[in-house]
Amino acid sequence: MNTMRIAICGNGKIAHEALFALQHVEGADVVAVCVRPQSIDKGRALCEEYHIGRLYTDYDEMLACADIDFVYVGIVNSMHYEYGMKALLAGKHVIMEKPFTATLQQAEELRQTAISRHLYLFEAVTLFYVDNYAIIKRHLPDIGPVRLVQSNYSQYSSRYDRYLDGEIAPVFDPKQAGGAMGDINVYNLNLVVGLFGMPKEVIRRDNRGFNGVDTSGVALLVYDGFIATCCGAKDSASPGFAIIQGEKGYIHVKGIPSILEEIEVVTPGNSNNYSLPPMPHRMVPEFLEMVRMYHDNDYDAMVRHLDVTLDVMRVLTSPCS
Repeated sequence: MNTMRIAICGNGKIAHEALFALQHVEGADVVAVCVRPQSIDKGRALCEEYHIGRLYTDYDEMLACADIDFVYVGIVNSMHYEYGMKALLAGKHVIMEKPFTATLQQAEELRQTAISRHLYLFEAVTLFYVDNYAIIKRHLPDIGPVRLVQSNYSQYSSRYDRYLDGEIAPVFDPKQAGGAMGDINVYNLNLVVGLFGMPKEVIRRDNRGFNGVDTSGVALLVYDGFIATCCGAKDSASPGFAIIQGEKGYIHVKGIPSILEEIEVVTPGNSNNYSLPPMPHRMVPEFLEMVRMYHDNDYDAMVRHLDVTLDVMRVLTSPCS
């Protein structure tokens, strides 16, 4: 099996996590890092820590390298489209961090470009690739017709106090596609839309900060026969969970929906718990599956994941009413 050669764009927390996870992924090799010129010292530190041979501050120069297969885009949300499109036009496959893009139109254009060139385009959403997601899907018929779904992922941001003092990080900047819906509630949306498809109606309510960014909020997704509430916050905290309630039982995700670390399936007279086995990092399963799809030429599986991405973007970009 040929190794999937990856270049990492970015030097923030998510880039660190991706680099750590990829150390544990057979069939993938990080061959380069690309950072902005002002971040070259951070880029050098990354290359030294993870034993990466090449560092670029010119994205176009990096894209010209023939020995790079994939570009992992882990930069500010507002730049996802530009970096992703440039990579696709250069003939590179792309792994995009969430949220996929700032607008639905951008997402549709990336999808069209990738498919027209038969390139792989992934959104890095961890929950789809763990065993417990497949277990949830398998047990959905057991709980009977679904009537209500609740999900909550709320985490007090380490940058929120500084935001209140007027220091605006990209995650709290609406001009850079920041906000709680795209940064944290997006995992709830992926869980619900991944399981049940595009809702008939989306009703969104946000708490807005002084610069108009959504610091927390709720999306109500309306389906035939049931509704789903997706709650996410960066200005407050609570235990994470998701509960899928059916007429004959329920499925309880214990913990934040991005990981699905432990789930309980309850039906009359029966209760089963499923826990994920220990893993080096939560991102390892998604990278392993991306490697598999690429090497098995399982392009249809990639397209199915991309279709979910587009539906999530349709929900994510719904106007707040």
